[in-house]
Amino acid sequence: MTASAFHWNGIIHALILLLVTNGAPVIASKFMGKRFAWPVDNGLCLGDGQPLFGYSKTWRGIVFSTVVGGCASVFLGFGFWTGILFGLLTMSGDLLASFIKRRCGLVESSRARGLDTVPESLIPLWILRIAMDLDWSDITVVMVLFFMIEEFLSPILYRLHIRKRPY
Repeated sequence: MTASAFHWNGIIHALILLLVTNGAPVIASKFMGKRFAWPVDNGLCLGDGQPLFGYSKTWRGIVFSTVVGGCASVFLGFGFWTGILFGLLTMSGDLLASFIKRRCGLVESSRARGLDTVPESLIPLWILRIAMDLDWSDITVVMVLFFMIEEFLSPILYRLHIRKRPY
């Protein structure tokens, strides 16, 4: 496959939407502190003694990701409801990653390369691939770019005091 065979417009727009929906909860946390930061799992611990998701996964984050995703999606040409669904699916992938990390005994906000980016990017891209006019090669490119951006952007956001950890 040649570089021209990729749907670069769709790739760039999907990547922007992925960054926006993932960044919205972080920005909301920075500006709102603890206000409205109700944990999705309500503090529930499972039989392994670990939380279901953890205190950092909040309803506020899901709401912000979804609403910001809907608004950004309009500007990117996907439509409001596609963006709403994209935000919900992104946060579902993020919750899945947190659930797996807790079952593996990893503490909240710990780093798990790949697991931190794959579910939250693959799930919305795969489910909405037709609406976003993406094929599997495009999805792969978006996921690789998202992983690379997260790797390089996280330390910068930490230095800017937007993130609490450098990863």
